[in-house]
Amino acid sequence: MKKLIAGLVQQSCTTDRAANIQKSATAIRKAASRGAELVLLQELHAGPYFCQSENLEHFDLAETIPGPSSEAFASLAAELKIVIVASFFELRTPGLYHNTAVVFEKDGSIAGLYRKMHIPDDPGFYEKYYFTPGDLGFNPICTSVGKLGVLVCWDQWFPEAARLMALSGAQLLLYPTAIGWGTGEPDSERSLMLDAWTTIQRSHAIANGLPLICANRVGFEPEGQNSDKGLIFWGNSFIAGPQGEFLAKAGGQADEVLIAPIDIARTQTVRRNWPFLRDRRVDAYGDLLRLYRD
Repeated sequence: MKKLIAGLVQQSCTTDRAANIQKSATAIRKAASRGAELVLLQELHAGPYFCQSENLEHFDLAETIPGPSSEAFASLAAELKIVIVASFFELRTPGLYHNTAVVFEKDGSIAGLYRKMHIPDDPGFYEKYYFTPGDLGFNPICTSVGKLGVLVCWDQWFPEAARLMALSGAQLLLYPTAIGWGTGEPDSERSLMLDAWTTIQRSHAIANGLPLICANRVGFEPEGQNSDKGLIFWGNSFIAGPQGEFLAKAGGQADEVLIAPIDIARTQTVRRNWPFLRDRRVDAYGDLLRLYRD
């Protein structure tokens, strides 16, 4: 496939799981009606971002794959005849949980899984309490719309992850995301954080000559029930081309559905003009396998 109409969904979430899934489904239908052949949802879109605190009860939110939520999106993919990339809190077996992206093919089958590899543990993002690091590596998922390099949120800060996807033949990078500011962050820091987040992902597109899609959630989510502290998810989801150029960009406060045409074949032209892969000095990169050079 040389041309692809891609879409993403940026949405706010509540504690009503069924309503969140219905909202996602409605937005996917809207994207499909506008011609989207591939739609990316944000990270853990079935509910609030529960990792703001460490709470044993939150493990009850996890589901097997296949499971009720994943089967709903599988049915939708088959009905609309599009590829859907969705994000789930996976119950693999009792005591083993993952943050997992699932790619549904146009016939509703599961084309592949990606289990989040880099797991954060920071104030408001206590993911190590819930998620076991992925064990599937950085391998593109083959679909009818191309080879998808699916990564998840914190993965987007690591150039190694994007590069390994590119070296394995990915034609498109996708990042379902849940990132925002704490309510106590000063305005000056907020602008720096948002700029850094956007820049690092555009740099992955440029360094690898690949188009990129990032879907982030939006809206305020309290740290706990009746709390005035929490995270303000900053939205700003976007679709970028292989030189990091914006093809479509959302705002920071509202639910949005973005659509943009992507020229997959343009990667070849870009890489010929900017031959980063050709000029890599793989003979000199051995120290990248060390945690730190003392």
